[in-house]
Amino acid sequence: MRIGIVCPYSFDVPGGVQFHVRDLAEHLLGLGHHVRVLAPADDESTLPPFADPGGSVVAVPYNGSVARLSFGPVTAARVRRWLAEGGFDVLHVHEPLSPSTSLLALWAASPELCGPLVATFHTANLRSRAMQAAFPLLRPSLEKISARIAVSEDARRTVVEHVGGDAVVIPNGVFTRAFAQAPRRPEWTGTPHAPVIAFVGRLDEPRKGLPLLCEVVPLVRAAVPGARFLVAGRGDVDAARALLADEGSVEFLGAVDDRAKESLLASADVYLAPHTGGESFGIVLVEAMAAGAAVVAADLGAFRRVLGDGAHGALFPVGDARAAADEVLALLADPTRRRALAAAGQAAAARYDWSVVAADVLTVYETVLAP
Repeated sequence: MRIGIVCPYSFDVPGGVQFHVRDLAEHLLGLGHHVRVLAPADDESTLPPFADPGGSVVAVPYNGSVARLSFGPVTAARVRRWLAEGGFDVLHVHEPLSPSTSLLALWAASPELCGPLVATFHTANLRSRAMQAAFPLLRPSLEKISARIAVSEDARRTVVEHVGGDAVVIPNGVFTRAFAQAPRRPEWTGTPHAPVIAFVGRLDEPRKGLPLLCEVVPLVRAAVPGARFLVAGRGDVDAARALLADEGSVEFLGAVDDRAKESLLASADVYLAPHTGGESFGIVLVEAMAAGAAVVAADLGAFRRVLGDGAHGALFPVGDARAAADEVLALLADPTRRRALAAAGQAAAARYDWSVVAADVLTVYETVLAP
C-alpha cells in the first residue's frame, strides 16, 4: 500500500504528534508498505529518510504550548506537488485543522491527486472558540475526510463537539519492547535509602507540571531525605532551578534521546506525572508503564483512562502537591505494592504496542479503500 502521512508540527523538535507519526511510519515501513511523511522542518538534515520537508517553521502559542507550524504559498505549493507526485492509495492527515501542512493538505486533496483521506485528531480542547469559529469555513474541506480517528476518548469528544460526526478511538502507540528491555543505568538506579523519582517533559510548559513537582520534592525528601528526583526535558534549567528551595534536590538531565529516555524510565522506582491539564492521552505514562516504573499521575481524564481508574497506576487530585507526595511516599514505603502496580502497568501497556495500534490503523485504511 502507498501511504502518505502529513504532520503539521516541526519534525526537528520533539513532540507527541511528531513521535506518533514517526513511529507509525516506521512500523508500516517494517510491514512492507511504501510510506512518505510530509512535515515542516527548519533543519531538513534532521528528517528521517522517509520524510519530506514541508517548509520553514513559525512558532505559535497554542493550548498551553508552542506549536511550530508551516504555512503560506511556498508551503502550499510544496504540499500540492508532494500529493501530485506521491501516487498514494491513502492520505493520512494528522491534526487536519492545524494551520500548517495538514490543513493545506486537506484543502489540496482531491481524488485526482490522492486516494481516500483519513484524519487523526490528537487534541482534546472542549472549549476551543477558535475551532467553533473556524468550523463553518472548514466544513466543505472536512467533508473530504473518509474516516476519522481520535487518539483518546477526550479527543473523540472534541471531534464530536467541534467538528461533527464521530471518530474511532485508536490510541497513540509505543514500541513497548524497547522500554521493557531497556538497560538500567547505574547512575539512575535507586536504592532503598535513595529511591529515584523520574519526570520527563518540557521545563517551560507549566501544564506539564514542573512547578508542582518542585512543590512535591521537599515534601518527599522530608520523609525520605535520600530521595532523588531526575528531570529530563528541554527548557531553561536555570529558571527551573529557581522554583526549588533546595537547588541540589533535583538532577536536571536536559534533553535526552530515545535510548536514554528508555533507560531512565526503566531505572526509576516511580514515575511522577504532575500535569495540570491540556492532555488528550498521556503517552509518557504508557512509556513509563512499559519500562516497569510505578506511575503516580494527576487525575486528569486522559490519565485516568490510561491508568485504568487507578488499577495500573496511582492517581492524585490535579494540582495537589501534598496528595502527590503522599502517593509517592506510600509506594516508596511499600515495595511489594510498588512492584505489583508496576507489573499491572507493564501488562496494560501491551494494549498500546505499535503491533496492535498499527493493525487498527490499517483496518481503517482497508475500510476506506473497500469498493
